Amino acid sequence: MQLRYKTGLTSEEYVSRQAWREATLDQCPLHARGGCGLARHGTYPRAEPPGTRIARWYCPQGHCTFSLLPDCLAARLPGTLAAVEAVVVAVEEAASLEAAADRLRPEVELPGAIRWTRRRVQRVHVALTVLRGLEPARFVAWPLHLGGWRDRLGIVPVLPVLREIAADYLHEVPVPLGLRPPAGAGGESHCGAQQSMGPDPPGGAR
Repeated sequence: MQLRYKTGLTSEEYVSRQAWREATLDQCPLHARGGCGLARHGTYPRAEPPGTRIARWYCPQGHCTFSLLPDCLAARLPGTLAAVEAVVVAVEEAASLEAAADRLRPEVELPGAIRWTRRRVQRVHVALTVLRGLEPARFVAWPLHLGGWRDRLGIVPVLPVLREIAADYLHEVPVPLGLRPPAGAGGESHCGAQQSMGPDPPGGAR
């Protein structure tokens, strides 16, 4: 299960400071009274940005791992929220999704570039729709394109700020903004999708 790691760090700062070493999880999300044996369970790597690692914990009673995802990183997509945001805004400003995809991923054949681009745009727009439903008094009249949210809040990038705004219900907001895991084909455990419980690679930071 992914949890939010509240930090104002950029991805570059997160990596250079090895901020996963500073991450703490004082209470098990499954056992508020403790006694479950929650313990730090090393880290796991992310391919992007290079050098990124994510701190994790393991609850032996719940057979569940928990990882702390910093605000700068996209959930269940490689890279940062800022990079995802740049893709979405590029599509919103382009003549067509196809034109934007061809420009964003010139090294990939067009059908693959379109799939890559559409996945990011659709997920972010769905997340905005859900966020409007969760905060209707604040967001119901806001547009369903990300550029409009940038304009309203006057912030770039805006997705990390929206994750903070949605902090109380991140597990109801879809990825990559929120932390609601995608539905599994065969159903999910109460812990949702899990990362591997294997050890760090030799020499990995813990």
